[in-house]
Amino acid sequence: MAEKFDAIIIGAGQAGPPLAGRLTDAGQTVAVIERKLVGGTCVNTGCIPTKTLVASAHASHLARRGAEYGVGTGEITVDMAKVKARKDKVMLDDRHGVESWLEGMKGGTLIRGHARFESPHTISVDGRVLEADKIFLNVGGRAVVPDLPGLSDIDYMTNVGILELDTVPEHLVIIGGSYIALEFAQMYRRFGARVTVIEKGPRLTSREDEDVSATIKEILETEGIDVVVGATAIQFAKGDSGFQVVPREGAEPITGTHLLVAVGRQPNTDDLGLDKAGVETDGRGYVVVDDQLRTNVEHIWAMGDCNGRGAFTHTSYNDFEIVGANLLDDDPRRARRWVAPA
Repeated sequence: MAEKFDAIIIGAGQAGPPLAGRLTDAGQTVAVIERKLVGGTCVNTGCIPTKTLVASAHASHLARRGAEYGVGTGEITVDMAKVKARKDKVMLDDRHGVESWLEGMKGGTLIRGHARFESPHTISVDGRVLEADKIFLNVGGRAVVPDLPGLSDIDYMTNVGILELDTVPEHLVIIGGSYIALEFAQMYRRFGARVTVIEKGPRLTSREDEDVSATIKEILETEGIDVVVGATAIQFAKGDSGFQVVPREGAEPITGTHLLVAVGRQPNTDDLGLDKAGVETDGRGYVVVDDQLRTNVEHIWAMGDCNGRGAFTHTSYNDFEIVGANLLDDDPRRARRWVAPA
């Protein structure tokens, strides 16, 4: 027999937990299902850990420039194991804080496991069956791994794996030229690695204005980062102590010791059984929603990265605010496509 709740939230990212808080405060019973890490991308593999690493990289960068300010610092070294330990503590403290909040939430139940639809109103979680009148998707996304010649033959990292490094790479090669790729590029260059960025398009940060892209490239190159654009035929070959990558036909191979693949993101919607609920997705797998973030199934909503309206912490949290306002405040707020401020 199914366990009944007023609402089920699948995913404990940036929108799910605060919505659970609002719903339980209103007297509703809520099940929050998380198959992996409470806090989602931001807390575990996104904003929190990367900005912690950026802070350490910035400290290293300033120390190396000490002489410019009349400060003698001597030789600058980076203990990557200590940098990682600091990052891990900040991240884990944040995750545990969200876990404690959910576990102590009156009317809320945190369930660990993989959620799949059995019908429009029922969810199975590793053999446990749950039922609710309202269901909210907050399942996030993950890194895209492209089908590039030779890539499967070598070791590579995504934004998740690179966070586990406890040594500074000798030569970090990054495939991709958008903000995630470039954040890691500058970060690891400041830690002391040689860094090469390879982008298949004609310029970095293709969604930005051309003058912005040119300025970003200039800044990175000034810091000693090699940038290769127009890499239209990327292919890899395994080497004795790393790998080689050829960016385009006729180009000289680039030898690297570590490889980061950062070419985009995709939603975690392919293994939820959405077809059994009748929920529509677009050609890229994003859940189709209206301006209230409701899917084509009236009692199911999608918030955060999985609805394709913005893959940022602030947009995900704003999705929670919109849903909460419509359901609980008699405030007909609407999601509109907007331009993020610079």
